[in-house]
Amino acid sequence: MGEQLEIETKYDVGERIALPALHELPGVVRVAQPEQHDLEAVYFDTEAYDLAAAGITLRRRTGGDDAGWHVKFPVATGERLEVRRPLGRAVRSVPIELVRMVRVHVRDRALAPVVTLRTHRVVHRLVGADDAVLAELSDDQVTAEIAGAEPDVWREWELELVDGERELLAAAEPVLRKAGAEPAAGPSKLARALGDRVPVRAAWELPEKPTAVDVFRAYAAEQVAAIHRRDPEVRRDRPEGVHKLRVATRRLRSALATYRPVIDRVEGDRIRAELKWLAGELGGMRDTEVIRDRLAASVAAEPVELVMGRVAGAIDDHLRATYKAAHKVALETLETERYLRLLDDLDALVADPPLTEAAADLKPKKTPDLVVSLLKHDWKRIRRAVDRMRAAELGANEQSAQSVADAVEVERHEVRKAAKRLRYAGESAAVVLGDKATALAASAEQIQEVLGSYQDTVVARELLRQLAVQVHLDGGNAFTLGRLHALEQVAGEEAVRAFEGVWPLDFPF
Repeated sequence: MGEQLEIETKYDVGERIALPALHELPGVVRVAQPEQHDLEAVYFDTEAYDLAAAGITLRRRTGGDDAGWHVKFPVATGERLEVRRPLGRAVRSVPIELVRMVRVHVRDRALAPVVTLRTHRVVHRLVGADDAVLAELSDDQVTAEIAGAEPDVWREWELELVDGERELLAAAEPVLRKAGAEPAAGPSKLARALGDRVPVRAAWELPEKPTAVDVFRAYAAEQVAAIHRRDPEVRRDRPEGVHKLRVATRRLRSALATYRPVIDRVEGDRIRAELKWLAGELGGMRDTEVIRDRLAASVAAEPVELVMGRVAGAIDDHLRATYKAAHKVALETLETERYLRLLDDLDALVADPPLTEAAADLKPKKTPDLVVSLLKHDWKRIRRAVDRMRAAELGANEQSAQSVADAVEVERHEVRKAAKRLRYAGESAAVVLGDKATALAASAEQIQEVLGSYQDTVVARELLRQLAVQVHLDGGNAFTLGRLHALEQVAGEEAVRAFEGVWPLDFPF
């Protein structure tokens, strides 16, 4: 399955408009002889046009040099990520691999053909030095057919980068517009064909004078949008996809806890539990990603003479197998009924948050004071967690050293969780409290990262111990694994000392 970033500009043009002299554009040496193609694309969507509303296109195209199944995700203005699959035998049903890629939007609703586009395309390739194709301008005559409607016919130009830079698109715009072209009214042929059939789902915007509910809703909307965006990345096993999806779930869980005075606790805690379940099911992938990168860097940094045996390969073999199993679990999770219903719950949470009785009396002028009180609650929470950690570090006389160490581990983890919650609370509050909230979030993030580094050493040490035992039992040399374990122990001790450099955490309000 191939992927490519599509960067293009589109223009509406009249039938009589002639193509300008494209060879005069900067960097263009010549324009190749035009090529003609007759294309047919059948677009699929749900009955409610869920994909079109999300700016996603899913089609089966025949003709041209890119025939196949295509799904396109919006990335930025003028940019879309296109994922391709060979045509295969399926004609009226979408291949399951592509269905899964858009599952976060369509859930368990059926996909069916909604539009057929027939395009007569004339391609003009803009060639630069060394015969590199900088861009392609496609002159398209389009006929759109929708059941029960008269065919719609129009002409458009698409200028798409191949090996050229964005400056070429910018330089071409005044030339094309002078010839009579106008920027396209819609982002795609499909959007133009469907017109007002697609429901408008405008992003919810924070009011000028927000209540605390509005602050929560704005932050929640960001996290739900992030889950929608990252779900396909996890399925395609893209770098950082699972990490960013889990971060979105953690931020949302924290917000539901922080804003309990205004968000119904029973419903909020139910959703929090489901988000915790989801993050847990995806955790194996992320944990393995982190530890694999960490240990690979550690081995690479070792002097050659101290690396005895196939250390890097043994670690990588083990973690690749672990990652593969974890990815399988993640993919299975994202196909469950439980996950799909959680997505429904998250949509409802943003559209119509479940409120407490007190929320009905909220006034915008009271919002800053209320949000400060919520932040202070989370700030006190981390202070109490640190106090418990200090007490555990002192230990009791009757406790063994191992019992003390175990207790400290537990409390240190609680401090890290409290830091995350305060960080996310500060992030959400920045829209009404400004730089002070942002600074508080940044300070909490420092604590989170220091203790996160410590936790990474704990996980790394346990894995290295297990591998060393296995190497020893197999009759191999576990020297390097033991050395790496010692280095991780040192790194853990450094992280504990670093915590003292970022604590105490002052409350700026």
